[in-house]
Amino acid sequence: MSLKDQFGKDVLLTGWGHSKFGKLTDETLESLIVQVSAEAIRNSGFEPRDIDEIYLGQFNSGMQPLGFTSSLALQLSEDLANVPATRTENACASGSAAFQQGVKSVLAGTARNVLVIGAEKMTNAGADVVGAALLGASYEMAGKASTTGFTGLFAEVAKHYEKRYGAGIHGSGLERPGFAGGLGDILGSIAAKNHRNGMDNPYAQMHRDFGEEFCRTVSEKNPMVAEPLRRTDCSPVSDGAAAVVLSRGPASGAATEPVRLAGFGHANDFFPAELRDPTEFAATRVSWRRALGMAGVGIDGLDFAEVHDCFTIAELIMYEAMGLTPSGEGSRAVQEGWVYKDGKLPINVSGGLKAKGHPVGATGVSQHVIAAMQLTGTAGAMQLPNARRGAVQNMGGVGIANYVSVLESI
Repeated sequence: MSLKDQFGKDVLLTGWGHSKFGKLTDETLESLIVQVSAEAIRNSGFEPRDIDEIYLGQFNSGMQPLGFTSSLALQLSEDLANVPATRTENACASGSAAFQQGVKSVLAGTARNVLVIGAEKMTNAGADVVGAALLGASYEMAGKASTTGFTGLFAEVAKHYEKRYGAGIHGSGLERPGFAGGLGDILGSIAAKNHRNGMDNPYAQMHRDFGEEFCRTVSEKNPMVAEPLRRTDCSPVSDGAAAVVLSRGPASGAATEPVRLAGFGHANDFFPAELRDPTEFAATRVSWRRALGMAGVGIDGLDFAEVHDCFTIAELIMYEAMGLTPSGEGSRAVQEGWVYKDGKLPINVSGGLKAKGHPVGATGVSQHVIAAMQLTGTAGAMQLPNARRGAVQNMGGVGIANYVSVLESI
């Protein structure tokens, strides 16, 4: 079973564009959107007049005064006049929400070519504004003062996880050299891995290999933000944008071969924390199951995955939610080297949100672009050998809005 088997038609990623991520003082939200849209359409081999619909993923939540942004992509060309355009918002999963809406338009037959954009401009807002905006994705903390912001929410997840599983290794699990610090060392290793991977990503906000010792150690340059999460356990505040063109079929002038969407899944969890197990990410598991089920593959059928590591504890639990390890054994994936570039399932070869950056509305679309580059052999220094099928996972809130896509080369 595959998406094509289920719906009788292919959905192809035919072109894509990606901006640099970081503090982009010379860019506006509009300029970023127009830049990546132009690149995606050009690379698809289509023309602006061939675009039937536009979806823009953007969180905003007060980080930008302009809250009505759906038509900004039309600035690219007069040929986009009157094209239907819709802004989607689902917290940090806004980009993947836009992607799946575009997919459904293609599957419904109401559009042949859909431009999907994810964009966010965050760095011009003060830390208090950004913090309050992100806390708007918390049922309990929305509108309340907090010294630790969203980091504090994931720190609570880490505390629950450590209380239940220790370092996430059955038994003491600390007999392996280099992991004497328990969960903190495991999280530090995830951070170090992603920073190392980010060195090969030209779009990444952070190009520095901090190393294991720095990421595991609390110091003046790596302070504790919300125990047990250090600065290196947290993704940065970012500006950036990415775009893809979704099509029923390829154009003759495309820059690369297209990539096929093999399956997708979406699941939302209950919003109040008291209704969720903080260590399970139950709806995330469902989104993985739905996407892999539609694609007709298991986790062992993937060559890589880009997952939502807004905080290192999120990536650790993701190993379990996706089925790479049983619950409580996520650290095995780090200890055994499974998630490294030369491992059996490389995770976040782009550097993830941790090093690439996390302009929240852009993240989900960015992950699809990076995956498409891997599957077409155009990922440059990030390129994995023989990458034929990969997955993208994007999450809004603490496991609340969850999206997974399975992509494959043709």
